[in-house]
Amino acid sequence: MSEVDATERRVRFYGVHDMATGLHFPRVAELAEGFDPKSVPSSTADMLELHNVQQYLEHGFFPNAYSEEQCNHAKALIPQIHSAVARYFSSVDNTNFAATVAGVRHDYHGDLLYLLGRNKAFERCESETVLPALSAAGVRLGELLASKKLVQAYDAEMRDVLRASPHSAEYLVRKYLQDDVKGEIHLPPSFTPVDARELLEDYVDSEDANPNYVGLIATAKESSLSGIDAKLKLRAKRRSDEISASFFNENAGFKTGCEVGISETQDDPVVFELDTSEELVCRYTYSKRWLEESSDNPGIFNNFLHLFEFADLQALLLLPSYPAHLGVMERFMGTTGKYEYKIGAAFRAIDMSTLLQTHLYHCFLESKDIDLEQVISWFFEEYLVQEFGASNFSFTPSDRGSSYLQKVRHLFAEMESVANQFTLFARDGELDRDLLAMGSEQVKYKEIPSLLDGKYVCPSESEEIAGILHLLFSDQSRLHYINESLNADNAATLLLENQIAYDDFEDYQKPTVDHLIKLGVLEDTGARVQLANSEQFLILKALFATQAASYYHLSDAGRATADDMVTKGWATRSSSLLTDAEGKYFNYFLNGVDFSNGPQLRNKYLHGAQASIGGDDPHFRTYITALRLTVALVIKINDDFCLAAPDDGNTCGGCHTLDSM
Repeated sequence: MSEVDATERRVRFYGVHDMATGLHFPRVAELAEGFDPKSVPSSTADMLELHNVQQYLEHGFFPNAYSEEQCNHAKALIPQIHSAVARYFSSVDNTNFAATVAGVRHDYHGDLLYLLGRNKAFERCESETVLPALSAAGVRLGELLASKKLVQAYDAEMRDVLRASPHSAEYLVRKYLQDDVKGEIHLPPSFTPVDARELLEDYVDSEDANPNYVGLIATAKESSLSGIDAKLKLRAKRRSDEISASFFNENAGFKTGCEVGISETQDDPVVFELDTSEELVCRYTYSKRWLEESSDNPGIFNNFLHLFEFADLQALLLLPSYPAHLGVMERFMGTTGKYEYKIGAAFRAIDMSTLLQTHLYHCFLESKDIDLEQVISWFFEEYLVQEFGASNFSFTPSDRGSSYLQKVRHLFAEMESVANQFTLFARDGELDRDLLAMGSEQVKYKEIPSLLDGKYVCPSESEEIAGILHLLFSDQSRLHYINESLNADNAATLLLENQIAYDDFEDYQKPTVDHLIKLGVLEDTGARVQLANSEQFLILKALFATQAASYYHLSDAGRATADDMVTKGWATRSSSLLTDAEGKYFNYFLNGVDFSNGPQLRNKYLHGAQASIGGDDPHFRTYITALRLTVALVIKINDDFCLAAPDDGNTCGGCHTLDSM
């Protein structure tokens, strides 16, 4: 075997769950069987490889052909290999440090620094020797910062290295702001928040700053630790806008959009068209006759619910950004902040369409002398009383002659008020106006209670349910593709649309199929593999798509299935007006409770941060957004009252559609 071949197939332990782990089994066995504690290797590369072999043995990874005796013999080598590696790196000092680290390949750099630190080489060697030698060996700054012992040993020197270039700020962004960063980043103890602030500021101003990182700084939460304050965020936002403008001046890009309109002649309530001729444009056309005939108060809300599709049949809002709606590239590519509301093309499309639909409907109703805020007031002050006997609710519409700036401020205050009113009613069974008048904190939308116990079925934290949802519904599942003629977007669709026998699956897929059969998710009838329980499937589908299922919208059989899933540890029950995803959606738009990249509209307008300079146009969009959020809240409150009401024929009987009155 040539030296090149040996280098290419060096053993690396990537982790217990890494699929590449099994590829190294033969060489792990070869090195373990050939290890002689009396004649150990003398090169750094060999010692690093032995360290990786040791990790395979520690985790019990042996070739399938190994007997129990061979496994026990391999395990017995663990302390001997550990001792040999420790002796080698304990002998490193100023005289041989450079020679020791020279030529170490990149994928071993982490192991190299770990073993040098574990065996106190950084305590024995001077920084003047270590840092230049590691630099010459190709060890990058990010790898140095991953070694806590190195950073602590060479505190002042590492601080100087960080401060030497604006690009070092990218490590601060990864440490404090970026989500899903692999490996830790350690900063020198002497590196201060002032240092961080100056470094980030220099980075924002630098000509070749990464636009993604500048964007993360612009939307970050203020923190004294990271040196990020309002002034730096504003500076980064302006720089980000400048970079974006420059980019689109030089690149045409791909245009997408949404159009909404009203037809004088159309019979169908809504017609949808996706135009891909030149651009990607979604077109919604609504029947004028339908809109006119459904312009009573209940009909208006039902149009938001069904015509504009604000919610599904379980009254779960379709407006939030759900992980299931993110594409492959959106899930795995890009730079996401730690406190960022992650959105993709699907969310943007829904956000755009529902905003335009609300705008269109607002203008249409105005042309019929109908004020949407008055309709909302009717819901709280008349409908809840007459349908459910829920008195004392109030919603005061804006004055028609008010500016949109005034209307936005008023509408946000009223939306928060009805949220507090419902909270008191759900908690106490009645709404005491005197108690409401005593004041309350800012609404925590995820904590608004429900009138029902255990309203939602939610996936638990168990790996088992996460695995089931992934295998059935993910486009990355190993079961969604069998061959050119048997494949679909996900495994569930593949099984529903095709009659697939057990033997149709590839051998590598069968253990996964066996696993789902054992769990009772699938069943093998002999003729085909199919979903074992339709009620269970519908719940699982909801858990994947909207991260919750509405318990009281399920059939009796569905509720029994949900109870069984809770018993298995697959699901939990929660009692709140909004699901967790719905609560996050409200928080994204209104405040900074959960996310750093939201518009924080409630905070800006109620704190008076928005002036009337520039007329009403800048505030009209926010007003339409506030209307959309308020209507969505009404839909959820109505659903709660309907589900909690006794089915005596006098109410909407558990349906989330508003009855005409």
